Amino acid sequence: MSPGAIIVWELLGTAVLLLLGNGVVANVVLRKNNGFQAGTLFITFGWAFGVFAGASLAAPTGAHLNPAVTLGLAISGKVAWADVPFYLIGEMLGAILGAVLCWLTYKLQFDDHPNPEETLGIFSTAPQIRNKVWNLVTEIIGTFVLVGWILLAQPFKTAADGTPNFGNAALGYAGVSFVVLVIGISLGGPTGYAINPARDLGPRIAYAFLLPIKGKRDPDWNYSWVPVLGPLVGGALAALVYLAVHNLT
Repeated sequence: MSPGAIIVWELLGTAVLLLLGNGVVANVVLRKNNGFQAGTLFITFGWAFGVFAGASLAAPTGAHLNPAVTLGLAISGKVAWADVPFYLIGEMLGAILGAVLCWLTYKLQFDDHPNPEETLGIFSTAPQIRNKVWNLVTEIIGTFVLVGWILLAQPFKTAADGTPNFGNAALGYAGVSFVVLVIGISLGGPTGYAINPARDLGPRIAYAFLLPIKGKRDPDWNYSWVPVLGPLVGGALAALVYLAVHNLT
C-alpha cells in the first residue's frame, strides 16, 4: 500500500475513533446534553464502540489507530519499519481532526458550560492521583494488555484435515473493542487509560492551539508525556513477549 493511502485510511479511522470517544465524554460532562452525568460506564462503552467504528473504517491498513500498536507490530515483524512514519502521521492528524469535529458537534454546549477550565478532560487524560512514575506504570500495563492481545490472541488457522479454527478472527474488530472495554472498566480508573499516544496527544494539541473554548485551562504539558511514553513502552514490551513466545515454539 502506498504511503499516501496509509496516511488517509489511518487518518479517517483515528478521526472517527476520537470523534466518538471525545464525543461520549462531552455528552456526559457538558450540561444540556441528553447524556449529561450518565457516568463512567457510559463513557467506557462509548470509547470501546468508537474503536470498533474507527477500526472497521480503517481496515485496509490493518486499522492500527494507535502508535503503540504500530510500534508493537513493527517490532514483531508484522509491519515494515519503512511504513511506520506514515502510520504515525495518519494517526496524529486523525486524532487532531477528531477532536476538532467533537468540538464542532458540541459547540453550543461548550459555550454554555459554566466551568470551561474543566474541558481539557473531554479531550485528554489526567490521573486521579498524580505520580508520574506510577501513572506511567498504569499506562504501560494497560497498553501491554491491549497490544499483547492483538499479537497473541489465536488467529484463524486451518487444521491438517482442512477443519477451520476461526479463533478470535471471527470477532473481527469487535474483539479489540471488547478488550478496550474491559481495560477501561478494570484498569482505567487511575489515569483514564490513554493506552494510545495519538488518542491523548492529538486532542491535547487541538485543545491548546485550535479550539476557541473561552476560559479553557492550559493543556497540562507537564503531564502530557506520560500517556505518550507509557503506551509506547507497553506496546514494545508486548511485542518482545510475542517474539519470545514464538521463539519457543
